[in-house]
Amino acid sequence: MKIDRSLTPVGLRRRIEILFEVSAPKIRALNRRWEARFGAPVFTRNGRYTTRGWTEWTQGFQYGAALLQYEVTGDAEFLAIARRGIREVMASHVSNVAVHDHGFNNISTYGNLRRLILEARTDDTGDLSTCELALKVSGAVQAARWTRISDGGYIYSFNGPHSLFVDTIRSLRSLALAHQLGHALMGEGDRPISLLDRLIQHARATARYNVYYGEGRDIFDVAGRVAHEAIFNVIDGAFRCPSAQQGYSPFTTWTRGLAWAMLGFAELVEYLATRDDGELEPLGGRAAISGSFERAAVATSDFYLDTTPVDGVPYWDTGAPGLVHLGDYRSKPADPFNAFEPVDSSAAAIAAQGLLRLGRYLLRQGD
Repeated sequence: MKIDRSLTPVGLRRRIEILFEVSAPKIRALNRRWEARFGAPVFTRNGRYTTRGWTEWTQGFQYGAALLQYEVTGDAEFLAIARRGIREVMASHVSNVAVHDHGFNNISTYGNLRRLILEARTDDTGDLSTCELALKVSGAVQAARWTRISDGGYIYSFNGPHSLFVDTIRSLRSLALAHQLGHALMGEGDRPISLLDRLIQHARATARYNVYYGEGRDIFDVAGRVAHEAIFNVIDGAFRCPSAQQGYSPFTTWTRGLAWAMLGFAELVEYLATRDDGELEPLGGRAAISGSFERAAVATSDFYLDTTPVDGVPYWDTGAPGLVHLGDYRSKPADPFNAFEPVDSSAAAIAAQGLLRLGRYLLRQGD
């Protein structure tokens, strides 16, 4: 991947304006024709959104996109779309005990609406307290989906208690925000369970079992590559093997999962920098916790830079079999019209945010 260091935010302004000019009618059209009984709009077929019945993990993007459209353009129509959707559709996502997707759905909606209210970008029409209650409950519900393992624990995926998905690193935002709002998960005997503790335990498990560091853990151990899923024995908590639900195989790297790891760990080191040493000390201490997460962020980011075509847009999996027909695909821009393997622009967008966050963090650390 070749980084163009001449690019500036100001230079991209017109392209960003075009982006929101294009997205406005699309958000309107989706809001006009989509009915919540269909589920969530997940992917497109012939240019129109359709759904897929596994989990409704993109519902929050539908209304979150309208919030961002309002934030950038000031067009109150999109705020109204978002508020109506949040009030009428999103409550079930707050109390959903069956998924690992709370960060995607609830931070995108209740979280962004709360932020806009606190930034005085919109008035509070009774939504602030509703958003904060929803975020508290969401964080606790997500943290309750818990599997204990020999060296900690993790929030398990929709596949079941044996399954740790790399994606879930992006739902730790729900635990972080609920913790910041003073909330805890109440366990048996009214015992409070720290959401920050569970956040750190889950991220540690992800860093250890889903991310590779070139240390010979498996035969194919390349520094920075990511396994989509880690499988555990739920009886004794022992790690069993890597797996994949959306990547090509357990021994290749699904690039959207790689991007989730890049962004998730970069976001976590930023977040931990806002916490007091005294809060982190009983959980392992700042140096150990941040060091582990920074290591994972740097390793995954380096792997992305090394394996992605020069324009920064990856193919969907680094081991996709059709890549062999594309020659030295890393030395040229990605070809979305090739006959063999699809590119993943969503992975590129996620990775870009991860690289920006990690870069800013490292600069603040003097690196």
